[in-house]
Amino acid sequence: MKAVVLHEPGGPERLVYEDAPDPVAGPGQVLVQVQAAGINFSDTMSRRGSGQAAADAYPAILGSEAVGPVIAVGAGVTGFSVGEVVASQGPRGCYAELVALPVGHLVKVPVGMDPQRAIPALLQARTAYAMSHGAYHVQPGDRVLVHAAAGGVGQLLVQMAKLLRGEVIATVSSEAKAAVARAAGADHVINYAAQDFAAEVMSITGGAGVKAIYDAVGKTTFQQDLACLGDRGVVVLYGAASGPIGAVDLTPLNRVGGYVTQTAARHFATTDAEYLRQSNLMMEWVHTGTLRVDFTTYPLSQTADAHRDLEGRKTTGKLVLLP
Repeated sequence: MKAVVLHEPGGPERLVYEDAPDPVAGPGQVLVQVQAAGINFSDTMSRRGSGQAAADAYPAILGSEAVGPVIAVGAGVTGFSVGEVVASQGPRGCYAELVALPVGHLVKVPVGMDPQRAIPALLQARTAYAMSHGAYHVQPGDRVLVHAAAGGVGQLLVQMAKLLRGEVIATVSSEAKAAVARAAGADHVINYAAQDFAAEVMSITGGAGVKAIYDAVGKTTFQQDLACLGDRGVVVLYGAASGPIGAVDLTPLNRVGGYVTQTAARHFATTDAEYLRQSNLMMEWVHTGTLRVDFTTYPLSQTADAHRDLEGRKTTGKLVLLP
């Protein structure tokens, strides 16, 4: 098969499109012919060999999201058969034409659903759901701030907050991305490259601040988050695209009696049953149009370019690889 192989950690140029051995379906696994694979920001960290995201050994095939038909079934597998289209957000190995996947986290894709649209329904949709329904459950009338609102998770977070009848203030880094955030349903959009977002938030809210801030940017936004948080509000950190926040002074929280939490989707799906419930719900919401998904496709052979674009903040929505 063809795959994108990482022989050693480093920049996007380390991602090499080449021949690799075909995987086989072991016990409790199915073999999937990949029709679409997803790229997440954490993949760039894996590629660089950063901390817990680093591969266990090299050469490695990155990518933890895949959609496609089952072409072989391993020993002991029940509930899945050859020909069924499935989706998985699980172990690495998805930047490839074939991948062997454990059945524990497999989701059946609705008949007729475009595999490319199924990819954003995996980790990105579950993350948006976990943040908006778990880390801080948006209540009707709540004012919330969503950073990086033109990104894949950001757009879905905006939509979910609106479904929960919140008032959404979105931040973006360009006017082009502002249009994307508005299309997702944001009530107010701030270009933080040209404006002081904390001052703008306080102006929009009449000095009251916001009930929750969903922040996947991290280092460059966190201190200003504290300046526009409302009474007993919470800063929900679920990523660090600009780097970790590091050592910080939390004294400003005393102004409003606020909170900070660092979390991820996995903290709100701690059992297989809950993971599958959320995954199936997100697949249904995307399939029925309750959630609108935005994605850009790249040939599998251009995975390195996709990584460059993602790290260069040139993208909106989900990045999907097509073998």
